[in-house]
Amino acid sequence: MIFNTVKVPDAELVNRYIAGDDRAFDAILSRYGNRIFDQISHIVRDNETANDLFQETFIKVVVLLRDRRYKEEGRFPGWLTRVALNIVMDHFRQKPASRNRTVSTDDSDIDILNREELAEMPVEHTIVCRQAEHDAVMIMHALPDPQREILEMRFYRNMSFKEIAEQKGMSINTALGRMHYAVKNMRRIAAKRNISLY
Repeated sequence: MIFNTVKVPDAELVNRYIAGDDRAFDAILSRYGNRIFDQISHIVRDNETANDLFQETFIKVVVLLRDRRYKEEGRFPGWLTRVALNIVMDHFRQKPASRNRTVSTDDSDIDILNREELAEMPVEHTIVCRQAEHDAVMIMHALPDPQREILEMRFYRNMSFKEIAEQKGMSINTALGRMHYAVKNMRRIAAKRNISLY
């Protein structure tokens, strides 16, 4: 059934999406996408970073909606903004602080060679990282082809979800959905094989 999304309330779009109508999510994205992107961009001040965080935001929105973790209180735009701000805060928590690391050699108590950024990564850590990467690739190849392709395009070819959607001839929502299920399946396979991906 074709419906005029301009007149459809947010709550109805959410319910239709949860019920399986992908057009409802496309309508949500169309209605609020620019606003959320502008909010993110205003904070991070970098278009490429804003684009990545915007995509992460709507992956999270897909997950939360499909897991029925959104409670309708008539404040859907505010909920979307909170999801976006949480993603942005996580980004800044993970990003090393760009502090001024200049030190004076006049201070005899400072050992300028004994600094974290000059230390080599421990061999054990390197081995664990390589094993985790090997396990992730192995699990990825166990996924259904449509999900594996989305992962490869996003993480190995560094394509945006918009680019993926255009190349695969699908909606952004479908691309986001496949990514969600790919990650979910990777976690399931990893748990079944007793493999840690973290």
